[in-house]
Amino acid sequence: MRITNKIILLISALLAPIAISAQNHYEPNIAIGAKGGYTMSKLAFNPSVPQNMQGGLMIGATFRYAEEKNFGLIAEFNIEQRGWKEKYEGTSFQFNKQLTYIQIPVLTHIYFSSNHFKGFFNAGPEIGYMIATKTNSNFDYNNIANVPDFPTQNRYNDQLTLPIKNKFDYGISAGAGIEWIMNRKHSFNLEGRFYYGLNNVFSSKKTDPFSGSNSMSIMLTLGYYYRIK
Repeated sequence: MRITNKIILLISALLAPIAISAQNHYEPNIAIGAKGGYTMSKLAFNPSVPQNMQGGLMIGATFRYAEEKNFGLIAEFNIEQRGWKEKYEGTSFQFNKQLTYIQIPVLTHIYFSSNHFKGFFNAGPEIGYMIATKTNSNFDYNNIANVPDFPTQNRYNDQLTLPIKNKFDYGISAGAGIEWIMNRKHSFNLEGRFYYGLNNVFSSKKTDPFSGSNSMSIMLTLGYYYRIK
């Protein structure tokens, strides 16, 4: 028992300077904030479907924790509009489907800063859940066979009426940006971020028309942080 106690004391003595050094090395930084911005998205269909980027909005709350210089973690709770917009060249037909998600990314935060400005890179996994869908069209997409001059040749149209199979989504996010540090408590940041979903929106069995339908989005956001520690 005495030997065990001595070993514990020895280990504690050896680790104490390291712990003190780590504490003096960097003061923990904890901040909460909010963000909002614009998104551009589409679905990575396989086989491919002609598309333009679908515009949308996003808004969210953020939590940031940094205990080491140049390194931290970010967790967010966001609501984001994604989807896709069909591309009909040389015609007046319009179709887009908006998919609204709750998304929760957990990101590694790597940064390099001066007194007033900071450059950063964020990357990590993200999960999401679809809470709403909305379809906008200027033709009867449920009855395209009877729509005059509708381009049914050499393109897939099953996606216009396919039911959503997977509301749950998961994927990878990565982004970079700059932050303006006004003072110890307040800062603003501008970030561009890319997301790629790893789950298919539509069913992807061998008998289904698409083997892939992954979400892809680009976000440009403006955020605010308030440092609480």
